Amino acid sequence: MISELNERSREILRHIVDAYVTTGDPVGSRTLSKRLNVALSPATVRNVMADLEDAGLLYSPHASAGRLPTEAGLRIFVDGILEVGNLTEAERNSIKKQCAGSPNSFEGLLEDATQALSGLSGCASLVMAPKTGSPLRHIEFVSLSPGRALVVLVTESGIVENRVIQTPHNLPPSALVEATNFLSAKLVGRTVSEAYDEIMAELDSHRAQLDDLTARVVESGLATWAGGGEGSLIVRGQAHLLEDVNALADLERIRALFSALETKEEMLKLLSLTDSAEGVQIFIGSDNSLFNLAGCSMIVGPYRNLEKKVVGAIGVIGPTRINYANIIPMVDYTSRLISRFLGHEAESQK
Repeated sequence: MISELNERSREILRHIVDAYVTTGDPVGSRTLSKRLNVALSPATVRNVMADLEDAGLLYSPHASAGRLPTEAGLRIFVDGILEVGNLTEAERNSIKKQCAGSPNSFEGLLEDATQALSGLSGCASLVMAPKTGSPLRHIEFVSLSPGRALVVLVTESGIVENRVIQTPHNLPPSALVEATNFLSAKLVGRTVSEAYDEIMAELDSHRAQLDDLTARVVESGLATWAGGGEGSLIVRGQAHLLEDVNALADLERIRALFSALETKEEMLKLLSLTDSAEGVQIFIGSDNSLFNLAGCSMIVGPYRNLEKKVVGAIGVIGPTRINYANIIPMVDYTSRLISRFLGHEAESQK
């Protein structure tokens, strides 16, 4: 549809979207005629706005109000009119600095990256951490306290992941050593999913030479890794979504958005769509079934491992009037930073 809009229509749509992103308020023809780079009368501007409204790109919230962009208008703007800015040196350094806090922990990197994006964008940020699918190099159980142990997995691609599991309070230290030795023999060089059924069958039939306590540790630790569906979801900065609520209707949209964020399985499915796409993806309102409520957008970028395979995604989520020009390059830069970390870690482990 963008090809059907002449330069005058594009310019007016751009100004209306810019005003919407900045203030959230409708824009009238008289105000627009003063802002345009070309001399157009309010009457001419009204005619163009009427045409854009007939095309489904604008709407008027009240009979005497100015115009706001529809979801279709925002999509046209993002796809064909938006000029994406560049990050400042300060913004790049801020993201780098915050992501450098956990150089040896992939989970820590993702936590730091979401915090950085949330702080700079003023939105909620989210990341899909991949379920462990690489062959393993090392697994170990470490006692933390009575009833708790840490499971440490190191993949052949260099990613370190940690999970805390519950253990029997009367567990002797030797049981953790036995569990480590048993799983190391079964898992190293294979993925958890490849070995899971075989190991569980062996435990069930009592062929493994393990006492009951050790078997329970093995089963608990293995189930922790084999479960989890598509991966895990980290969400940070939800409070940002409440800082710029202008009306009760906006508050209702934010409440609905919080509800959507709690639907982790559906959110993970949405993030996984980046597997088949290049670069940053923008979902606006009803572009996706999760946001069948109006007023929500998500900007998300994939990150890749050394083999250039998409293994996860990071992005921000908020009302549709987020600053697309600033946030798109933030998401793109952060996703590329994570990809570089994964590639560097894999190379350093060779």
